[in-house]
Amino acid sequence: MAVVLHGVAPSPFVRKVRVVLLEKDIPHTLRPVTPFPPANATPEFRRMSPLGKVPALSDDDFAISDSSVICAYLERSRPAPPLVPEEPRGFARALWFEEWADTKLAETTGAVFFQRVVRPRFFRQPPDEEFVRAALRDALPPLLDYLEQQLGEEEWLVGGRFTIADIAVATMLQQLRYAGEAIDPARWPKLAAYADRVLSRPSFATCLADEAAVLAPR
Repeated sequence: MAVVLHGVAPSPFVRKVRVVLLEKDIPHTLRPVTPFPPANATPEFRRMSPLGKVPALSDDDFAISDSSVICAYLERSRPAPPLVPEEPRGFARALWFEEWADTKLAETTGAVFFQRVVRPRFFRQPPDEEFVRAALRDALPPLLDYLEQQLGEEEWLVGGRFTIADIAVATMLQQLRYAGEAIDPARWPKLAAYADRVLSRPSFATCLADEAAVLAPR
C-alpha cells in the first residue's frame, strides 16, 4: 500500500502522525502541503481535508484527515505494535491525554511557538515577548504541574508503556524547545526527564532531523 502523509514537517499534528507511522514501521512519504493562505491548498488536498487543515493521509484509494482520526485509523489498520491500550481504563486515559495535548497543551505551546518561530521566520515580524512572558508565567506552569503529577513514579503516562498519550504530549513539548524554552528540571524533574526520554526515541529523532531542514535559518 502507498501511504502518503500530507502536511508541513514542523506542524506538531503532522509530527504526531509521523511518529505513529515510524513506531509502526509503516513505509510512507511525506508530501509537503502548506494550506495557508487557503489559496495554497489544492483541490486534491481540500478533498482529503475538507477543513483545509494538515495533516491528511492517503492510503491507496482511501483518504482521511485530522491527526487523531488518522492515528486511530492506523491503529486499526496496522495494529502492531499497539499504541493504544486495549484495557478500557487504559484506552480511555490514553485518548484523554491525546485530546488534552491536542487542545489545552497545544493552545499554549503553539502560541509561544508562533510568536518565537513563525512570526519572525515566515511573517518577518518580531515576536510579542510580553505575550510570551505572560504565557510562560501564567498559562504554562499549571499544565506542566499536571503532567508532573500524572507521571508519578511511572516512566510513561499510561499503563507502564509507550502509547499515543506519550506521542501526543511530547510532540507539543517539542514546540517549546523550538521556541527556545526548556522544562525546568528543578521544578518539574520527572517531566524534564520524561521529555528527554520520549523525544530521544528514534521515531522522534527522525522527525526532528527532517524538521531541522525546514526550520534552518535562511
